[in-house]
Amino acid sequence: MKKIGKIDFNLLILLILCLTFGDASAATKGVLLQKNNRIDFFDVCEATLATPPIDIKNKKKKQKTTTNKSKGKVNFESFRQYYNKALGYYDKKAYLSAARIFEELYPLSIGTPVGDTILFLFADSYYQNRDYQMAAFHFKDYTRRYPGTERTELAALNAVKSMYYNSPDYNLDQFVTLLAIDEINLFIQQYPHSKYIEECNSILDEMRNKLARKELEIVKMYYDIGYYEATQIAAKNFLKTYSASVYAPETLYILIKNNYDYARKSVENKKYNRYRDCLDACETLQMRYPESSFLPEIKKIAAEAEIQIKKLETQNK
Repeated sequence: MKKIGKIDFNLLILLILCLTFGDASAATKGVLLQKNNRIDFFDVCEATLATPPIDIKNKKKKQKTTTNKSKGKVNFESFRQYYNKALGYYDKKAYLSAARIFEELYPLSIGTPVGDTILFLFADSYYQNRDYQMAAFHFKDYTRRYPGTERTELAALNAVKSMYYNSPDYNLDQFVTLLAIDEINLFIQQYPHSKYIEECNSILDEMRNKLARKELEIVKMYYDIGYYEATQIAAKNFLKTYSASVYAPETLYILIKNNYDYARKSVENKKYNRYRDCLDACETLQMRYPESSFLPEIKKIAAEAEIQIKKLETQNK
């Protein structure tokens, strides 16, 4: 009994040593097994040694790597930090840098008190950076998502102005210009007493004049290639649509020249009516635009048309 108790005590000591010095070598394990011939003791040591020792340095490295991976990402924990960073860029007029951060912040801010502020500043960052296509899109998005805030009217105006700035030259496709005109009219309907109405009317006039300029160039083209009937139709349509345009006097002037040339090159039985059309157009220009720079030349054309009309009247008697 005493001998067994002594062996158990020795086994206990060895077990404590094994647990304490878990990095014991395989040779040591073999010796312990041979001396004590206890399977249960070996199993305990083997389980202990099978668990790799904790490497504090490696653990710190892993933690550091994990931290580095999460660093630079906008999330709920870093939201305030990046929000302040974006505001700092915005105040320093580094609008592109601000826009990049606002773009990451906005999805996290939807439904929060700062959601509308972030979307407005996001759109305005593009606007200030002269990226008017993106600015128009996000300002329109703002008016749709936040229709009742104090910024909604300004966002709607900035959407209009972004389209206005993005409108191409008169000789290009005017799809964006037409969209801008629709947006201006919509703004005027929604905010009839806005302090921006005068500015909108000015933009509207400019956009219409751009469309008018494009139509004037078409009238000129028809006249230059000698398509007299097409010139007459295009000019008359212009004067119906853009009668208040700054290009209306010039269009009327081209119509007069076109009618005179058309009459002069016509067959005899059509000359009279076409000279009459020319004379009527001359009278219209003199009546509507008495200060026009085209008047001296128009008076000469009118005088020649009258001479031709009288000749035709004499021949027909």
